[in-house]
Amino acid sequence: MNFAFLDSGTGGLPYMLYLKHKCPDMTCAYLGDTLHFPYGEKTPEQITMCASQSVSLIMKKWHPQAVVVACNTISVTALDNLRASFSYVPIVGTVPAIKVAAEVSHNKRIGLLATNATVRHPYIQRLERDFASDCTLFSRGDAELVSFIEHDLFTASYEQKVAAVKPAVNYFTENDCDTIILGCTHFIHMADIISHTAGKAVQIIDSREGVVRQALKVENAHEPDAADSLCAGDEPDDSAFFVTGLRQKKDADEYSILCHNLNIKWGGILS
Repeated sequence: MNFAFLDSGTGGLPYMLYLKHKCPDMTCAYLGDTLHFPYGEKTPEQITMCASQSVSLIMKKWHPQAVVVACNTISVTALDNLRASFSYVPIVGTVPAIKVAAEVSHNKRIGLLATNATVRHPYIQRLERDFASDCTLFSRGDAELVSFIEHDLFTASYEQKVAAVKPAVNYFTENDCDTIILGCTHFIHMADIISHTAGKAVQIIDSREGVVRQALKVENAHEPDAADSLCAGDEPDDSAFFVTGLRQKKDADEYSILCHNLNIKWGGILS
């Protein structure tokens, strides 16, 4: 298998689908660490521990040639630790596209919509200082919207979706932001709704292009060794979606609906 994708839930699925659209021949599988959702309300130590357990499970079961951490919260908090602990496999992170937003913004007032853990992390301050020093950054952590997307989005009406994004969109438009960064991968599921609600004058930015480009680069550079063949019989179906557990019985039905809508396979619990 070429790639394993990791997030705390369903947020990173658009990244896997984007990579498959760019390179259909690449094989992928996805693990949502749903037992520990949401990561955005955890301490850095908890995030690092949970993410490490998930990567360990991925490597034990699938042995991919590269791991894509399709989660901004894990990436800004634990990426260095994961790379040190699993140095035998390339790990690609996902961070908010502050640099891109600063380049495309006309009025230099940009918004960052993310989890609370990402918004609070010093790494965001470094990105702002290094790439957006000529801009004013307005940050909003939105745990309620993350939870809505994870648990309710795929059975919600259009009106419910608009109502869910309005508090965040209103915050940025009231601050005259002409660019909004989707700094949590969950929000990409609602990019069209956010864009429509914000209006044509506001640009919506995410990091899919850069992350997929880097993933393909490191995968091409990775030299498979003998261990890569050990799990050949355990490889999941291409583009299958797995979770680490179910909090409620209805979760399985919701994930099954999600997979049907996205035309991917529901793999169940990986343990």
